[in-house]
Amino acid sequence: MMLGVIDIGGTSIKYGVLGGSGELIHHDFVPTEAWRGGDAVVEKACEISDLLRERFDIEGIAISSAGQIDNRNGSVVFATDNIPGYTGSPVAERVSRHTGLPVTVENDVNCTALGEHWKGAGRGVRNFVCMTIGTGIGGALFLDGHLFTGSAFSAGEIGHISLYRDGKPCNCGNSGCYEQYASASALIALIRDAYEGEPDLEAFFDLVKEGEEVANEIFGRWVDDIATGLQSLVHSFNPECIIIGGGVSEQGEILRGAIEESLRKKVMPNHRKSLEVRLAEQGNRANLLGAAHHFIESRKNG
Repeated sequence: MMLGVIDIGGTSIKYGVLGGSGELIHHDFVPTEAWRGGDAVVEKACEISDLLRERFDIEGIAISSAGQIDNRNGSVVFATDNIPGYTGSPVAERVSRHTGLPVTVENDVNCTALGEHWKGAGRGVRNFVCMTIGTGIGGALFLDGHLFTGSAFSAGEIGHISLYRDGKPCNCGNSGCYEQYASASALIALIRDAYEGEPDLEAFFDLVKEGEEVANEIFGRWVDDIATGLQSLVHSFNPECIIIGGGVSEQGEILRGAIEESLRKKVMPNHRKSLEVRLAEQGNRANLLGAAHHFIESRKNG
């Protein structure tokens, strides 16, 4: 079975085709143009579906999307103004009606977790927390061998756990949220405060590797905030591992090792026995693979 796979993000829409062997045989992207609003974004997903159907004999479409997603009927329960007017969009219904094909939709970070469990760093792991570090912090919980989505499809919003009382204001309406301190955006803000010029993450991490004092102080503070948030999650869910994704995870071992070292110092002895921090292995492909896995399982379970 060949599937069309689409990942709707705030900046770009990635898409491809999953072959019968479970491998992506085509992969591309287009700008989301999120400023045009939710209707236009769904229309673009329909256009991408048409493009895929012209070139490949696909039997269904699996979608990964930003926002809190009702993964049973494929609609958007809630989305921020990153995609204006996206809340309430019946994505699966509209794309299915347009194409005549079965369509499923799941949250993007949930798809990252599903993709990594299927073909990445979560293979064989029954309990893990998946965290994507980007503009904000995305999260997904994989508990007892299954993705946990909560009572209203909204579990895993770890970016909005409270890290500091009366801290920095967050776009969720609260203050002191985790993503205001542990995201890539938070790191960029720290770099901007310390250095002249426009922040460059690659150049910053080069300074960290070289042992430059200010860079290492900033990096240490940022990693400590990441580990403090993870401490609460580890004590709550006792996972076997934390999987770190998002663009910043491309920094590799310097990031993974620092987070794991800081975290292990913060958690209780029994929680650290088998605890590992791993980097996501599938990168940008994880969401597409996870969307496909969700489609396959949904069809299997009726």
